[in-house]
Formats: sequence, C-alpha cells, structure tokens
Amino acid sequence: MRALLMSLLLIIMVVLIYTNVTGGEQGTKAQLKQSGQHMSDNIRRMSP
Repeated sequence: MRALLMSLLLIIMVVLIYTNVTGGEQGTKAQLKQSGQHMSDNIRRMSP
C-alpha cells in the first residue's frame, strides 16, 4: 500500500512540474510560439 501511494505521489509531482514548465507566460509553449513568430516575420521580410 505504501509503495502505491509513493508511486501516485511521484506521478502527481511529475505532472505538476511538467505543467509548470510548459505552461504559463514564460513556459516552453509560449517561448516556442514566440520563436516561431519571429522566424515567420523574418521570412516575410526577405525579398526574393
């Protein structure tokens, strides 16, 4: 029983850490979106 509770606690902690790292205004998802926007803007400004 104790091993099951420890496993559940570990899984919950991993999920919470993952959501905190990827979410939010400065999370990974926001940074990737911003980086993609910068690349898109640079490509649009290039002249053929």
